[in-house]
Amino acid sequence: QVQLVESGGGLVQPGGSLRLSCAASGSIFSTRAMAWYRQAPGKQRELVATITSAGSTNYADSLKGRFTISRDNAKNTVYLQIDSLKPEDTAVYYCYDWSVGSWGQGTQVTVSS
Repeated sequence: QVQLVESGGGLVQPGGSLRLSCAASGSIFSTRAMAWYRQAPGKQRELVATITSAGSTNYADSLKGRFTISRDNAKNTVYLQIDSLKPEDTAVYYCYDWSVGSWGQGTQVTVSS
């Protein structure tokens, strides 16, 4: 059974940066496609970025430029770097394992001065 544990969220001022991490259990992490989603208060969960087992990335059109997804297969971890944070980035950020359909518990990101 795959478990995903996110970390790295917190309170940050506008313009700041955060790096979220998602540690995955289970075997053959390197073969699994992964993704980050987010859900803002009162809104539907939305896709932020995906990364294939080969490292190819894709981003939501509205979020291109400030978000970077990456992975370290040796550490069974996928990352989401967020730069130039805006108040509208406030949300719970979730890690998702495309290959097995598993969600993490989420990590809260709050952007406020």
